[in-house]
Amino acid sequence: MKVVVGFSGGKDSTLALYKIQNNPKYEIDSLLVTLTEGVNRVSIHGVRYELLKLQSESLGIPLREVWLPQDCSDEKYQELMGNAVTKMKDDKVTHIAFGDIHLQDVREYRENMLLKTGISTLFPLWGKPVEELSHEFINRKFKTVLTCIDLDKLDRSFSGRVYDWEFIEDYPKEKHDICGENGEFHSFVFDGPNFKFPIKYKLGEQKVTPDYFTQKDRFLYIDLIPINSSNE
Repeated sequence: MKVVVGFSGGKDSTLALYKIQNNPKYEIDSLLVTLTEGVNRVSIHGVRYELLKLQSESLGIPLREVWLPQDCSDEKYQELMGNAVTKMKDDKVTHIAFGDIHLQDVREYRENMLLKTGISTLFPLWGKPVEELSHEFINRKFKTVLTCIDLDKLDRSFSGRVYDWEFIEDYPKEKHDICGENGEFHSFVFDGPNFKFPIKYKLGEQKVTPDYFTQKDRFLYIDLIPINSSNE
């Protein structure tokens, strides 16, 4: 079965990819990524396109890029994703895998989107305890850095931190999901057991953006700059 993996560059989609890579039933076709036009960054996560390309190179898996306009409407998103799915069918893709863990509404959205396409969904992490997944991620030597945090849920000090045992110790686990499944944070994986080489970066400027609905300053992004980039 030929699988496209929905990929953000973050820890959950990377762990889902790893699990599929270690299942002989599946053949990895590509990584499905959404990027925002104009800013050339991964949608929502805010990571530079050039870093995503380095991930693709290190993983040895090509990207399937879907470029979204800024302030993309749901109708436009559906249209662009529909075009991408049609191309997948032409390429004999049978499944799309996602890194969702327990958000039922998100899972149903994805399943409904693919309902009549002939392409099935896979959820390799679904239903696993988040504590178990967080420990597995670290124990398998994956390394990820937080690129965006929700200031309504996390202190600013978590911005740009690496997800490790010290992070687990400091994280407010009693109140918030340790895997960030409820939008507490987003991340960028820069090394792991399925990477051919680590991706080197340095922390850049921080920027706070407003909540779409309330217009209240809420999301803190930190720029990751590739060390070998011309932006160094």
